[in-house]
Amino acid sequence: MAVEIRSLNISDLEEVMDIEPVAFGSHHWSYQSFVNELNNSIGYYFAAYDSETNELLGYSGFWLVNGEEEAHVTTLAVHPERRRQYIGERLLINDIVEAKKCGARWLTLEVRMSNETAQKLYYKYGFKNLGVRKHYYQDNDEDALVLWTENIESPEFVKLMHERVLYLKGKGTFVGLESAESFPEIKSNGKNSDAAKSSRKSAQQTLSHSTFNSADEC
Repeated sequence: MAVEIRSLNISDLEEVMDIEPVAFGSHHWSYQSFVNELNNSIGYYFAAYDSETNELLGYSGFWLVNGEEEAHVTTLAVHPERRRQYIGERLLINDIVEAKKCGARWLTLEVRMSNETAQKLYYKYGFKNLGVRKHYYQDNDEDALVLWTENIESPEFVKLMHERVLYLKGKGTFVGLESAESFPEIKSNGKNSDAAKSSRKSAQQTLSHSTFNSADEC
């Protein structure tokens, strides 16, 4: 299996809907929700697929919000038969790289309180707990953790990225990791602390008024 990433297309949605209910239960997007998101001017969505068979393995995406400095990961899911093969991590790496290309400096997402596997992945990439959204998941009234990366341009984050990409290269055939390997080490411009505080406040305001799918199934 050779895992590649490309843009998610309308033609992928039948396969997406085979994965979506399994990944998110009754708290999942409809086919029309995905159609709307693919036409959303602030939405960026990607597919992981096997380039040898063209099988859809998973998908992810984010919204570019808060002055285009924040990428909020709206969904991340992997086919249930393809989990624990680092496909979710490859999608997360792609989201980070693509968010950086768009000018984002932070990422945020929600994850179920009970999903320790997904949380462990996000913590490996420097995500920190920003707060809790009470009763976020409609299928069982479960709370969601809101996670935040701080500045993805920081040397600390870049080091984490390089370490994880190197690790991933030893775990399978993942095509197109070159952009992640060269993820730029941009030094602080002296404004990161104030900007980070502003982004944290904006993220809290955005998340308190919005409902997203969740970046929950890795």
